[in-house]
Amino acid sequence: MSIAEAARLILEGGLVAFPTETVYGLGGDATNERAVAAIFEAKGRPQFNPLISHVLDAGEARRLVRWNDTADRLAARFWPGPLTLVLPRTKDSPIALLATAGLDTVAVRAPAHPLAQALIRAVDRPLAGPSANRSGAVSPTRAEHVAASLGDRVKMVLDGGPCAVGLESTVLDLTTAVPTLLRPGGATREAIEAVIGPIALSDAIPSGESTRKSPGQLASHYAPARPMRLGATTAAREEGLLAFGPDVPAGAVVTLNLSPSGDLAEAAANLFAMLRALDQPGIGRIAVMPIPQTGLGLAINDRLRRAAADDGTSRRR
Repeated sequence: MSIAEAARLILEGGLVAFPTETVYGLGGDATNERAVAAIFEAKGRPQFNPLISHVLDAGEARRLVRWNDTADRLAARFWPGPLTLVLPRTKDSPIALLATAGLDTVAVRAPAHPLAQALIRAVDRPLAGPSANRSGAVSPTRAEHVAASLGDRVKMVLDGGPCAVGLESTVLDLTTAVPTLLRPGGATREAIEAVIGPIALSDAIPSGESTRKSPGQLASHYAPARPMRLGATTAAREEGLLAFGPDVPAGAVVTLNLSPSGDLAEAAANLFAMLRALDQPGIGRIAVMPIPQTGLGLAINDRLRRAAADDGTSRRR
């Protein structure tokens, strides 16, 4: 595993999977249209879904977007960390238009993982880095998840162990009159509001092929192959149970507990790995126990609803 080799591959237009504190990212040069196109191709990702550009710090972000005082306060509190900010692109922003789905905004964040930081520093360019999995599938929180999902579509996987947060970054739109939460994630709404005051919640999931400001706004996303049943208080013999808390119903063929103690941070870190583990032959459906709609529970429930959404395929929900 070599940061120098990974940087060389990226500068040549190749793709490298790298760890962040949230999930593993599929990294490519965000200023290179062909590299960005390769990301879409590798993921099978709709090109109307924009990508996040990863930078080292606010200083680098200022070269890509029109910064403001709100961004300054949020970056001081959350960067490096799991918060993505959507801001207007600068007139001379080098970010590929394909990476922003042609929008005049750019989603930027500074990851906290030391390998991600080392890679960005070595490349000396912003990295486009959506989750390193096939589009719509469960996000990867370990290097082996990347290999299982993408195979030889990625040139190299930098193995940084399991992701500490295990849930994608929160995405906050700073181009609206009141900052708007586009995607809940690793930075909680409560923590954000403690810094900048009340924020708005996006109440509309874009439909069809309308342009989105943020990744993670597809109605059906993060989806396992098995159908899912949310809010489960019982379990059937053909079901795999994704449990939460100490009181777990019996009867499932397999039970995995996101957090026996009811810790939402632990649940977030385990979410995608446990969904993958239950998405296996022999399990007819995944039943999911209720998760509190507070703190990180907002983000966890958002992922679960998208995973369970009817995406128009023949999968029975």
